[in-house]
Amino acid sequence: MKTIIQSINGLPFKASVIALGLTLANSGFAADSAISAAYKKAGADTVNTLEFSGAGKWYQFGQSPAPGTAWPAFEVKSYSASINFENQSARTQQTRLQIIEPNRERPVPVEQKPDQYINGSVAWNLAAPQGSAPGTPAVPQAQPTAVEERQAEIWTTPQGFLKAAQNNNAVTHKKGDATLVEFSVQKYKYQGLINSKNEVEQVKTWIDNPILGDTLVEINYSHYKDFNGVNFPAKIVKVQGGAPVLDINVNQVKVNQPIDLAIPADVKSNPSPAVAVTSSEIAPGVHYLQGGSHHSLAIEQKDHVVVIEAPLNEARSLAVIAKVKELIPNKPITHLINSHQHFDHSGGLRTYADAGVTIVTQELNKPFYEKAWQQARTINPDKLASSKKPAKFQTFNDKLVLNDGQRPIEIHTLQGNGHNDAFAVVYLPKEKILIEADAFTPPAPNTPAPTSVNPFAKNLHDNINRLKLDVVQIAPLHGRLVTLKDLESFIAVKTASN
Repeated sequence: MKTIIQSINGLPFKASVIALGLTLANSGFAADSAISAAYKKAGADTVNTLEFSGAGKWYQFGQSPAPGTAWPAFEVKSYSASINFENQSARTQQTRLQIIEPNRERPVPVEQKPDQYINGSVAWNLAAPQGSAPGTPAVPQAQPTAVEERQAEIWTTPQGFLKAAQNNNAVTHKKGDATLVEFSVQKYKYQGLINSKNEVEQVKTWIDNPILGDTLVEINYSHYKDFNGVNFPAKIVKVQGGAPVLDINVNQVKVNQPIDLAIPADVKSNPSPAVAVTSSEIAPGVHYLQGGSHHSLAIEQKDHVVVIEAPLNEARSLAVIAKVKELIPNKPITHLINSHQHFDHSGGLRTYADAGVTIVTQELNKPFYEKAWQQARTINPDKLASSKKPAKFQTFNDKLVLNDGQRPIEIHTLQGNGHNDAFAVVYLPKEKILIEADAFTPPAPNTPAPTSVNPFAKNLHDNINRLKLDVVQIAPLHGRLVTLKDLESFIAVKTASN
């Protein structure tokens, strides 16, 4: 094997080429001709910055309403991307509104305007702090887990892919009328198809995901046209994790406009904040583990501990496990209760599986996790990938009770909730505490009352009544500790006649 070290704009890139004799020699000739022709047609040698905009659809990756279904769709009124290839920075902006699926109740859509950035190895968003009142100014927020994906977005554009291929000794071979281009950038593989018109029509790469492991990202480009002298696709379709995540019709392209995306000072000084886990004992032996956007709970039993929820990723789970050991040092964690399969609520499950903890989840989720966890994990292997331990599951349909003889822990499936079809809440009958995720996220104090009923929250209240749960406190897995009265006020929308 021959290892070639190159660089793109000062950063090291590594491409590994296997000597294949005559086949490789022929491929090398094809690479020179196919890549060079496409490079010239795209103007990649003269394009230092690229801006494109359009409209279409965006799909929320990892948030399918049932295990194994497609990501939910949003109508994108406007989409824009600004890329500076020279300093490897980019910004994407959207204005979007969720599309309500037939026969699924969701809250009245609220227009979203995400504003996302990458500069080298630093990623951030401009957004109001989570849980803040409407109208709170946006502030820079570091997004270290987004770096990998946003860097890939730069080098999977047609011009970016060709720049990377040209600088990394890409190898190619014919694939029908097209040319397949392959190279590696450090630990990331890239593949692309250049068609007979010398246009990049498809780019593939793989990024890490806590649930899916090495996750294929495939971008298809079509309907190329001349945008003020720049040859660029008028149609972009991106697929991630086997389902679409973006479908955009491009209506404007600009090149070599000034794009200065300086890293905000607060983000630059702390680009990867440490995982914070704070605790408060909301009842004897019931610890509310907060800190950040997602929470967990630790419930002390007679000779063991049950943890509720493993959100985000392995780093979060390791921090929560460490906090539980600090709070309850002499009892092992034996069970982890999972609310639903959305990736932000299940990204840390594998860490508990590696620790020998039984994953308790609604029965529809088990086959989804088992299939997803079989995927390769070569980019960022986690602890379970290294140990290869078999995961232990305990599933339920409508109800399960974990009881040590002193403190029962009830787990119930929410019936008819539009957020998810395999959706669980946890109830502690002795303490009269309900633990839930996403059905009710309490607004910030003094936030104006909603003008329409949130069907997720109303369904939660309906299920509390159906199950005859005597709830006093609610410990949401987003937000803050509240009472049942807060939920009732949230769903009791006042009308003008009242």
